[in-house]
Amino acid sequence: MEASEIDLPTVRDVRDAAQRIAPYVVRTPTIRAYRLERRLGGPRLWLKCENLQRIGAFKARGAVHAVLRLVERRRPRALVTYSSGNHAQAVAYAGTVTGLPVIVAMPEDAPAIKVAGVRALGARVVFAGTTSEHRRVAAERIAAEEDATIVQPFDDPDIIAGQATATLELDQDVHEAVGRSPDVLYVPVGGGGLVAGAALAAADGTRIHTVEPATCDAMARSLEAGERVAVEPGPTLADGLKPVKVGVRNFEIVRRRGATPVRVDDDDIGAALVALLRDEHLLVEPSAAAALAAAFRAEPAPDVQDVAVVLSGGNVAPELVGDLLGRYGGEP
Repeated sequence: MEASEIDLPTVRDVRDAAQRIAPYVVRTPTIRAYRLERRLGGPRLWLKCENLQRIGAFKARGAVHAVLRLVERRRPRALVTYSSGNHAQAVAYAGTVTGLPVIVAMPEDAPAIKVAGVRALGARVVFAGTTSEHRRVAAERIAAEEDATIVQPFDDPDIIAGQATATLELDQDVHEAVGRSPDVLYVPVGGGGLVAGAALAAADGTRIHTVEPATCDAMARSLEAGERVAVEPGPTLADGLKPVKVGVRNFEIVRRRGATPVRVDDDDIGAALVALLRDEHLLVEPSAAAALAAAFRAEPAPDVQDVAVVLSGGNVAPELVGDLLGRYGGEP
């Protein structure tokens, strides 16, 4: 699909999405991280706490919006989706909101806490391989067999518009607090729905940084190549940031925005997760901690007064937290 042929959401779509989903999602807090911002060498540090969202992740925004839009057009018989965990829970939650049955294709190595979360919301789980491509193929088969409608995990205008509402709120909150928008925004990237939404909703002067594990850097390679590039996902703590390829729409929106890619490793991610827990009493998953890790690694810039980070979710296994505390729990 060529860039000229795809339908991209607009800022108006984002504002409409915010109104549509308001009864079903949380306006999560944007907090100033006084203890952590000393590591930045001067700027204020703002954290958008989507770990406190419904189902513990920003994905509730996009899934609820997309499903509400489906129902407005023509009520589906059932919903099917594919996800490593958070989008799965989000669609399951959207199913409870609309009364629709949900089937989810999840990876065989999905964290048990995320599988349990999906089932607790009444969805049926089908395991399919270990990559996003395996899950996509399984979801298409299920949709054909069961007359179900696929809810795309990231490459969909309604999903992107819903995810964008997190950045819309973040910008409003920071502006209300200090009278200006963030200079820099760090956003973790899996398929790219969250960062595409950020690219739509952030103020024009905000510089956006896409953040990925060094072992699975599909967006970074794509931005550097000027076109979408497929990767073979490598091992990483950030199980939600392991796509084979980012979405067509997502890449196009981020490319047009001129976002800057950042790669982080597992040591960066683990240390950032522990720092959030110790200093700000915020429990996040590794995928969310990746964005803060990138902010910590940035060189101080004299023109930067406000740095913002989207903490994308908080669905993390207790045993992993214990392990990371043991490895990175010392004072910095």
